[in-house]
Amino acid sequence: MKKLTTSICLAGCALSGLTWAQSSEPTMATLEVTAPRLARELYATPAAVTTLEGDAIAQGQQRVRLDESLVRVPGVFLQNRDNFAQGQRISIRGFGARAPFGVRGITVMVDGIPYTLPDGQAQLDAIDLDSAERIEVIRGPSSVLYGNAAGGVIDVTTADGRDDPGTQVRAEAGSDGYRKTSLQTGGSNGDWSHHVSLSALNVNGYREQSSTEKYLLNAKLRRELGSERALTAIVNLLDNPRSEDPGALNASEVANGRDQAAPNALALDAGQNVDQQLLGLQYEDLSAGPGEFYLKGFISQRDFEQQLPYVGDSRIGYQRDYLGASAEYHHEVSLGSLPLSYIAGVDVARQDDERFRNDVNPQGVVGEQLAEETQTATSTGVFAQGDLSLTEQVTLSLGARFDRVELEVDDRYQQDGDQSGKRSFDEWSGSAGLSYRYRPQHQVYANTGTAFETPTFSEFANPAGGGFNASIEPQKAWNREVGARGYFAPLALDYDLTLFSVRVRDELVPYDDGGRTFYRNAGDTDRDGIELALGWQFADKWRLDSALTLARYEFDRFSTPGERFDGNRIPGLPEQTWVNQLTWEGRDERFATLETQYVGDLVADNANETQVDSYWLVNLRAGDGWRLTDKTRLNAYVGVRNLLDEKHYANVRLNASFGRFYEPAPGRSVYGGVEVSF
Repeated sequence: MKKLTTSICLAGCALSGLTWAQSSEPTMATLEVTAPRLARELYATPAAVTTLEGDAIAQGQQRVRLDESLVRVPGVFLQNRDNFAQGQRISIRGFGARAPFGVRGITVMVDGIPYTLPDGQAQLDAIDLDSAERIEVIRGPSSVLYGNAAGGVIDVTTADGRDDPGTQVRAEAGSDGYRKTSLQTGGSNGDWSHHVSLSALNVNGYREQSSTEKYLLNAKLRRELGSERALTAIVNLLDNPRSEDPGALNASEVANGRDQAAPNALALDAGQNVDQQLLGLQYEDLSAGPGEFYLKGFISQRDFEQQLPYVGDSRIGYQRDYLGASAEYHHEVSLGSLPLSYIAGVDVARQDDERFRNDVNPQGVVGEQLAEETQTATSTGVFAQGDLSLTEQVTLSLGARFDRVELEVDDRYQQDGDQSGKRSFDEWSGSAGLSYRYRPQHQVYANTGTAFETPTFSEFANPAGGGFNASIEPQKAWNREVGARGYFAPLALDYDLTLFSVRVRDELVPYDDGGRTFYRNAGDTDRDGIELALGWQFADKWRLDSALTLARYEFDRFSTPGERFDGNRIPGLPEQTWVNQLTWEGRDERFATLETQYVGDLVADNANETQVDSYWLVNLRAGDGWRLTDKTRLNAYVGVRNLLDEKHYANVRLNASFGRFYEPAPGRSVYGGVEVSF
């Protein structure tokens, strides 16, 4: 903790020096954030929020994985970018790191639709980054406005055709059999606007048994109804007929060949296939009496089947129906002589999973059925949050939410007894924040908030067989943070500094039993750290962006039968990350970006016996554009990842059996693309 404190002091001194250097008022344009549901200016927001606009998402990027753009957000760490069968694992301030696949503890929103299910898990495979025009990240507990989310929120907004008329066709190719084609078209005509995005992805993969084939459609149709009213329809279709899983290796296997797959992954043809459809409908009335009214609804179906890389009960699948709705009312009133902006709303959602599990022998032959059950989760939340302007410079924010989450299992496989069960959770969340905008574009703030995170259905898995593990409970988090952000006009420098401290009670911790992951409440954890983001336009054509995270993630109390790990590090989390991007932009769309990433060391198990070394990565991308006709442009770009061919791991599996912790990452890889716009 001493090293962390010293680093915080040094960063604070550096920031103080910048403050003394200020000599004039800033002229930077006002930035609004919307992810916390209550839209407000960035410098009046008492929370750690990062906004990424179009260039950060698209410029020279493959737009296949979220880490391409989120890497520049401090406090966020992503693993598993190369195993599409398991999906990217995202952690914010350590929340989400325990997930063996998918996302836990973080709410993922796309165009106002929650991709996070009522039980708290989320998949990212249907997010269309080709049409994404804005990503906002809330770092810290966000249960007050979003419910079952202890770690934060990732909110993606895609194009609707009003601001991006025209058509773009793009083709890309690269190392390890990477191929992607995409088409976007959009525009407006009177009261109608639309945007359609289609993409096809094929990857052979760096390792054996790691190929992927995926097709994605994301479309919006918007109709202006007059009097500041509008109706928007959203369609998202995912067809993922193949994503292979190479599995994890032990240290000896890594030494013998980093590109090999685990023996069982090959023998069993491990992987998954997914078919998903989503339809959303959203109504907005910006003059609903004295305020604004938003009504949203959606329905989704997902068919999923997966072969896990171990012998036994490893063939799993489900058919899911997921639907939900939300209603929000935004209003500005006066409390005495003080302006008050508030939001009040309700969220409801339901998921029904028809699940099965089969036995698989060493030859990969699927045998008898070992589980058949219906998993049903429903969530209802009522929330309110308000911003009270105490003065022109000081804003007080208060929020509260009540959630009821019901999880039920109907077991239809009776050979091992009836494992049906039902659990209900009633949870209150609260938050309070204070913002002091001491200059037009300089702000300091403090906030505190509580959050909860229920076990997901997969985390409720019973090691004794079927149904619920009745011994585990939700984990609770209490977050405190202080921060400062601003823009120095003479230096063309923007900064965002946050100090955070989180206490988690009844931490959910994974453990491995015969190749399958189960969970238990192991104790309490502490998460303390500093996040610093800087952006410096030090010349007309040159910009430097930097994101630094210095943290301490440890078990304050950890006690299970036969184990005591008090004071140990939480596995799967580097405590230092540092990303720098140096960008040059020339005439038209000519650019070059040099990116460095430092990822500190981490541990792979609760006992802290398996250490994973730190590493540096260097990435490079560059591009140019040419106007062919008045309406037609040609753009071309290339990218090199891991320029120095550094050996490192794309993913580390926590508390793994038989030493199978490691999923090696590719060495140096190259991609390139061309895009025609008309």
